[in-house]
Amino acid sequence: VPYHKQPQKDKPLVKTTYLIMSKRKNRNKNGIITVGGNLPQPGQKRPNVIVITQPKRFGIDIADYMAAVRAAENVDFSRRYKLYDLYSDILMDTHLSCVIEKRKNAVLCSDIEFQRNGKPNDAVNEQIRSPWFNKLIGDIIDARFWGFTLCQFYREGQWVDYDLVPRKHVDPVRKLILRHQTDITGLPWDNYQDLLFVGSPDDLGLLAKAAPWVIYKRNTTGDWSQFSEVFGMPIQEYIYDSDDEESRQRAMEDAANAGSLAQFFHSKDTEFKLTEAGNKTGSADVYERLCERCNNEMSKLVLGNTLTTESSEKGTQALGTVHKKVEDKVALADKKYVLDVLNYDMADIFAHIGIDTAGGEFCFPERKDIDPTSKINVLTQLETSFNLPVSDDYLYEEFGIEKPADYERMKKAREEERLRKENAAAQIAKPENEAKNGSDGEEPEPSPKQKKSFRSWLAGFFAKAPSRGGADLDW
Repeated sequence: VPYHKQPQKDKPLVKTTYLIMSKRKNRNKNGIITVGGNLPQPGQKRPNVIVITQPKRFGIDIADYMAAVRAAENVDFSRRYKLYDLYSDILMDTHLSCVIEKRKNAVLCSDIEFQRNGKPNDAVNEQIRSPWFNKLIGDIIDARFWGFTLCQFYREGQWVDYDLVPRKHVDPVRKLILRHQTDITGLPWDNYQDLLFVGSPDDLGLLAKAAPWVIYKRNTTGDWSQFSEVFGMPIQEYIYDSDDEESRQRAMEDAANAGSLAQFFHSKDTEFKLTEAGNKTGSADVYERLCERCNNEMSKLVLGNTLTTESSEKGTQALGTVHKKVEDKVALADKKYVLDVLNYDMADIFAHIGIDTAGGEFCFPERKDIDPTSKINVLTQLETSFNLPVSDDYLYEEFGIEKPADYERMKKAREEERLRKENAAAQIAKPENEAKNGSDGEEPEPSPKQKKSFRSWLAGFFAKAPSRGGADLDW
């Protein structure tokens, strides 16, 4: 029923309900996505938007991996919590975590700044030098491994901060925030402001390709450990009479005091055989080679090469240089990926949280890495060959030398001392020049060596005349 046609007694109730709904909608629009467990924290008044659950780790095999991928790629109801539990588990592998950190550090250790009209902007650079920005760059790169990243930004005083929304509670295809990780419906993330989505909704990330290698490696390492335990140490064998219980007890007491070796007790009428592998060294190499292959495949997936992480019998310096160039290309691609997010996807968020980035851009300024010895040679050539002055302040800052407190006085005193020495040297050289030139001021006679040199130059200046008949002239 339209509002103006309702009875008078119902009008205030309907109007009040509408105002409550409007306020609730505005509160959700401006609210923060809170994350926590089932039990509220001390002092918490509102329930958490997301109720997290601890990840399932260990005991994962290829069957679990295939089931997780199928659930994540479900067309109607994509459920990724099993896949992301598996990701959390495989990231405990030392080799995989190492190569991922190496790839991320190539970007995190590079300087990034905001420039407007080709010059750094101090107001924006002050914000991006804070810890939250460095953490943001890492989460942006993580989108390549996890498939996506969803962040919510807000202000805390004069600084900006953000929260990473748990990926298990996000449906990137339908743009939903899931309260529980097993839910198939949730709140549209358009209800919340200042959300940054990085990645592709259908992308499962590079960890989906790395997971099988980690599972194979983990299972192989377990088998290798069992192989070493069985065939790597001797077995204690105790034989007793089948009808003598006292002998059996003494054998067990002796075994308890002998150490932690494997033990086998049997009577004389029981036969014990331990069938060993034909080539135990070769069998151990099988496990080692499989683990090495798994590590190499993970290195190629993340870094694009293997020789910058581990050595090889066939590796040479030239081949290592080629692999290093491939790794540098991967780092360059990651930097461009980060810049696209900062310059385009985050433009509206920066404007909303009060950071003016209009008319400028984020960039990675190129820094020339030159060792101090080469740098000194360059500066010397600039002064002697090109007569280009170099600022003293630049030299102090470049070489990390503290500038003296009385620098101006010392500089002036050294300049006066230099001029005094030049004048003294000029006074000493003046009588010698006059003696060489002669008392009458005439030019000194050139030495025989100088004359010979001049004749050689003069002879080479003219062409040799023809020996017969003179020159053949046409005119």
